[in-house]
Amino acid sequence: MPGTFSQVYIQIVFAVRGRENLISKTWNTELHKYISGIITNKGQQPIIVGGMPDHIHVFVGLKPSMSISDLVRDIKNNSSNFINSKKFVKGKFSWQEGFGAFSYGHSQIDQVYNYILNQEQHHHKTTFKEEYLQFLKRFEVDYDEKYLFEWIDK
Repeated sequence: MPGTFSQVYIQIVFAVRGRENLISKTWNTELHKYISGIITNKGQQPIIVGGMPDHIHVFVGLKPSMSISDLVRDIKNNSSNFINSKKFVKGKFSWQEGFGAFSYGHSQIDQVYNYILNQEQHHHKTTFKEEYLQFLKRFEVDYDEKYLFEWIDK
């Protein structure tokens, strides 16, 4: 859109269905690069993709031409197909329904980048459930715990 200028940075977080530890260190870098490619092909700016065996963090510079929901849908669909076609896991791989999306300012890019880069260290002290609740509280997101953790506790 001519004349449209924006600077929107979003961290997206989602988990493997059933919170299973299916993302192996042997292929997680390939997955992260693939997800970055999806983002680039959608005309968005991947900043960093990282995570743990049971969840992913995607930090992206988002243009207003694409909704967060559409981007996440495309990331999940395409990356699930990629994982399944490569037969990285036994059975069928899929992501949880839903996601968390949290916005940041330009001055916070390095902080978020390093947070995602150091997920393994971070999760020595904090579970994914604790991490996710911290995001929701820090960003003052209303939620009903009845629905929130049905996908985490399975």
